[in-house]
Amino acid sequence: MARIVVFNQKGGVGKTTTTLNLAALLVRRGRAPLVIDLDPQAHLSAISGASASDGRDSLYAYYQETKQLAQLIRASACGWYIIPSHLDLSKVDTQFGKGPQALYRLNAGIVRENLNTERPILIDACPQLGVLSLNGIFASDRVLIPISTDYLAVNGAWQVDRTLRALDRVLKKPPTRRFVMTRFDTRRKMSWDIDRKLRERFGAEMCETRISENVSLAESPEKNRDVFTHAPESRGARDYTALQEELEAAGFFN
Repeated sequence: MARIVVFNQKGGVGKTTTTLNLAALLVRRGRAPLVIDLDPQAHLSAISGASASDGRDSLYAYYQETKQLAQLIRASACGWYIIPSHLDLSKVDTQFGKGPQALYRLNAGIVRENLNTERPILIDACPQLGVLSLNGIFASDRVLIPISTDYLAVNGAWQVDRTLRALDRVLKKPPTRRFVMTRFDTRRKMSWDIDRKLRERFGAEMCETRISENVSLAESPEKNRDVFTHAPESRGARDYTALQEELEAAGFFN
């Protein structure tokens, strides 16, 4: 089954929202994923109703070598399984080094514990390039990069592209990449200009689906819900359904 990391070095681009709603759709299609919250902000853990009150009950305990990944898995209130994050996870970059062993640590646990045989894995990576986010990339065979439609996000996309291309020379099998536009406003000329530039740069790696700017998508995390539970008839729900179907047709979840 696929291991997918949702990553961008820039925050505020819809990374957690994308992970949340793709996980919700997989549940609705009978393929409840294992979600790994690799972001010390732990927003996805909170939305899932699986917040860790202590670092010892979170993914941080795996990096401390006090628990296996399987011991940290919880059934979330949203229907998927999750390994929650905690603020302590922000210590990983400084505490556990930056050599190859540190970068492959998450991948080693997933393989050793056979966590990927029955369900897909979705990883919500932190929005900085460091040991944590590289753990997510090195543990995955798919990378999904959300890009919001503003010029700072486009500059971030170029940076992500350079980073991933550099990592391709290190990884034995480079992960399949897809870029998806988020917070797209059809009324703004800037959105279409950015869309054109990204498609010229990334070609077939750009998803055809665009995630529109949508109130329901902004509201649902605050209510600890995915958009399909919060507003199933909304434009946001339709857009994420279209994205899931496009990725499914491309074999992204297999």
